[in-house]
Amino acid sequence: MGQQEKVATSLAGAVSEGVSASLVSVDAELARRYPGDPGTRQPVHTVYVPGDVFAAGTVRSWGDQALAALDEHAPDAASLAAVLGLPDGLAEDVHARVRAKLEREPVEDLRIDFEDGYGGRGDADEDEAAARAARLVSEAYATGTPAGTPPYMGIRMKCMEAAVRDRGIRTLDIFLTGLMNAGGLPDGLVLTLPKVTYAEQVAAMVRLLEEFEKAHGLDAGRIGFEIQIETSQAILAPDGTATVARMIDAAEGRATGLHYGTFDYSACLGVSAAYQASDHPAADHAKAIMQVAAAGTGVRVSDGSTNVLPVGSTAKVHDAWRLHYGLTRRALARAYYQGWDMHPGHLPTRYAAVFAFYREGFEQAAARLSAYANHAGGDVMDEPATAKALSSYLLRGIDCGALDNAEVLRLTGLDRADLDGFAAPRRGDLTATAQ
Repeated sequence: MGQQEKVATSLAGAVSEGVSASLVSVDAELARRYPGDPGTRQPVHTVYVPGDVFAAGTVRSWGDQALAALDEHAPDAASLAAVLGLPDGLAEDVHARVRAKLEREPVEDLRIDFEDGYGGRGDADEDEAAARAARLVSEAYATGTPAGTPPYMGIRMKCMEAAVRDRGIRTLDIFLTGLMNAGGLPDGLVLTLPKVTYAEQVAAMVRLLEEFEKAHGLDAGRIGFEIQIETSQAILAPDGTATVARMIDAAEGRATGLHYGTFDYSACLGVSAAYQASDHPAADHAKAIMQVAAAGTGVRVSDGSTNVLPVGSTAKVHDAWRLHYGLTRRALARAYYQGWDMHPGHLPTRYAAVFAFYREGFEQAAARLSAYANHAGGDVMDEPATAKALSSYLLRGIDCGALDNAEVLRLTGLDRADLDGFAAPRRGDLTATAQ
């Protein structure tokens, strides 16, 4: 060994201690506001079904309709590849996985809609529909199988605007009370608050949930909710600041997601109907602000939907499928890992796009993460933050069914716990993981 290098410093220990003391409040603020991703599964989509239509067999019916559409319009891998432009080496695997997904778990997240998809009904009718939804959700989680019970379920209530506020609050109360009376709140419960314009409306939702938790002796913060971003005021406040960032703060840790509302937002900005789509520049602007506001907070961003339905002749179905597939792939490339699906016919292309996205990049991501984990080097010099992104990519692929645990283990030498370890570190811990 060579001579040990002499180490010299100029600053007294009290200087470092003083700096640390001056940043204590900042450290606490960072930990509170930016806890990082929760590490739980994020569904690849949300399916909305009107409250009066939802039934015990809805999920299985969507799966069956999607399978029928696949069998009619793309019965084999070659035909699906021809429609979507899948590479030959990928088509067989994607087609097989799509079929298996539709049979095993056709819907990952279901929202029973009491807003736009439900409309204005008499109070007695909505009361009954909300109570019925609670009963069916409770029964699904108690007795259902993955083919009929999505990992996530809940309702979208009416918004906090004056005209429908009381109705929305009552529906929320009936639904949650029904769940409690049937045995408690399921782990997969998700609530959506639509058409939010002011942070004060988010704060009002927090107050409602606090009071419900107190009434039933639940842990504080037990109930979270998604914020739907579908008005211009949700993006830009009158003073020019980002309203959505205020909304996340107003949620006091209860916000679980920001969902972009394609058509309401586009209409709010005056975009004509023919050009209302999730790839419109106005949509890109809104989602970019949502993404930056949510980064590091643990709040996830979801893309919206397309209203072009895959129905009619095979030619029309194929056109709609190509559109939906392209929009979904575009969203994934922009790190919007979730979107909305409005029709059973969208499920084949939702899963085809998601599976192709993860399988195309699987081997390269696995090789890079393996090299990083084993300090083996390679033709790309990855940093801890990239290792975090690579492991998150593999975990998302496993969760949705695009990848299998066994093949990921084989190519990376890392099991699920290892992947979670690389995906979980907070920003301040990343340097330690590189040692």
